[in-house]
Formats: sequence, C-alpha cells, structure tokens
Amino acid sequence: MPEAVTLKYHRHFDPKPVEYPREPSLLAGDQRRAVTYVYSEEIILRVNVALATQRPLLVRGPSGTGKSSLARSVAQVLGWRYYETVITSRTQAKDLLWQVDLLNRLHDAQARRRFELDQNRYVTPGPLWWAFDEASAKAQRFRGARGSSIAIDPNLGSEHSRAVVLLDEIDKADPDTPNNLLVPLGSLQFQVEETRQLVETTPDKAPLIIITTNDERELPLAFLRRCIELPLEYPTRERLVEIGRAQLPSLNEGLLLAVAQALLPGKDQQPGISAAEYVDALRACVSLKLAPDGDAFKQLLSSTIWKHGRKEPRK
Repeated sequence: MPEAVTLKYHRHFDPKPVEYPREPSLLAGDQRRAVTYVYSEEIILRVNVALATQRPLLVRGPSGTGKSSLARSVAQVLGWRYYETVITSRTQAKDLLWQVDLLNRLHDAQARRRFELDQNRYVTPGPLWWAFDEASAKAQRFRGARGSSIAIDPNLGSEHSRAVVLLDEIDKADPDTPNNLLVPLGSLQFQVEETRQLVETTPDKAPLIIITTNDERELPLAFLRRCIELPLEYPTRERLVEIGRAQLPSLNEGLLLAVAQALLPGKDQQPGISAAEYVDALRACVSLKLAPDGDAFKQLLSSTIWKHGRKEPRK
C-alpha cells in the first residue's frame, strides 16, 4: 500500500489523522455526539477549501460512508458551535432560516385576543439563523417563548462565535429548496418576512455549512456550482481496518483483519460495506466471543452485513 502524501499548505482546519471524541462514549449504534473520525488528506483539503472560500461543502456518496459524522467531527476539531437538521420531503428553504407557528397565530386571531397580532410571538429561529447570529436568535427565541424565560439554543457543540451547520440529506427536499438557499448562503443574510428583521453575519463569523446528499435525486446545476464538493466512497478493505483500529483501539489486530477479509475477500471487490456495519460486526464478535470462522460467525454476518438482498462476495 503506497504511503499517503501530506499536502503542504496553510491549514485553517488541521485535524489529527484520527480524531477521537472529546467525551468518549461506550455506546454502540449511531452516536450523535461522540464521534471518532479517520481523516484522509483529501477530506482535510476539501474542508479547508470550503473554509477559505466560505462556500457550502457538499458531501456526496452512498449511505454509510461517514458524511454526517464528518460534520460533527469538524465542529469538534474547530471547537465551534454545532447545529444539525435532517431534511425531509416536506422541508422548505425557509424552514432552515425560520419557522412560523401558524396554528397558534390562527388560534389567537380567531379568539381576537389582540386587535393587531405581534408576529414576533410566532417566529422561531431555524438552524441557519442560529449559525448566522446567535445573539439575535436567542432574543427572538425569548420573544416567542410563551411564558418561558429560557431562550433554548439547539447548539450541540462548544461555545464559540462561529458555527458548523449540518443540512443532512438535501436530496430528499423539495426540488426548489437547494436553489432557494443560494441567496442566504451566498450573501450571508436574509430577512424574516413576518417581522422584517434582517439577520446577517460577517465574513469573520461566517458558519461552515456542510450539506450531504445520497445522490437519490439530481441537484440543480446552479446549486452545485456554488458548492465545494467532497465525494465519499465505500471504504476499501485497508480503510475498514484503519477505521476499526481507530473506533476500537483495544481490539486484537488479527480480528480486525479477519473480519475485513471475510467482508472483502477479493482485492478489488467493493460490495458496498459501510464502516458502521464493519464496526457492528466487530463489536458483536467481541461481545459474543465469536471467532471469525465457523457457522456462528456466518450467521452473525448474515444479520449485520449480508442483508436486504446484498449477496456475499465469492472468494
């Protein structure tokens, strides 16, 4: 295996080859806050380009290649605030900027509790508002918090003047959503329609926006042109072992290699094994005291790897 080439340039983002979580977790499964991430030179470079250009980083690739966990790790390494939103088919661009409580506004209007409704009571900041201007988002959240003195900040990271925002699975959104985000992401400002408030940030406080796509839907060309792209593929056998070693450092090297060999027996085979599935198989082997051979191990792989129609590769 050829040695990795280290690119020389001034790095705004300079992680270690393996970044461990600041607050380690022993929990299995998908961990939303405790993240161990194995970086490559390409990933580090693309993050740095996104920071230098202040463009969104579009991370594309199949499910299970570490797209979402990259955003959490980047925020951890930078020590920035962190906001995340999983996008659905009903998500509109405005939902990522602010939301309006239409039900309570209609109820108040019908009850005629006020001759002129205070629109501030119904507006809630979205993740991009929090990332652009935390102070005004807190103030708005306080104005809209009915009977509460707490302005809830959905920040999942550190306290910092800048933020990382994850917009997860943009390809699931309405087709107009990506293009409708171009102006606020490009100008670093937007105006709240209901209150006419201008929300803006400055270049020195601009957030890093990380957007993921599983490529289930083609994204608009205008949107793609304004993003820095980072493609992620399913890991090779060597990459799986590297990730397993980082995730479970106390594990026997022989087990790491044996399970990876069982999943990818051929040098060039690439059946689409995700790192998460590989780590699941390793955890199960350790917990159940299974050696990577025999019928029990085959049954284990059939439940963790060879599922949903995926066929075991020929050796």
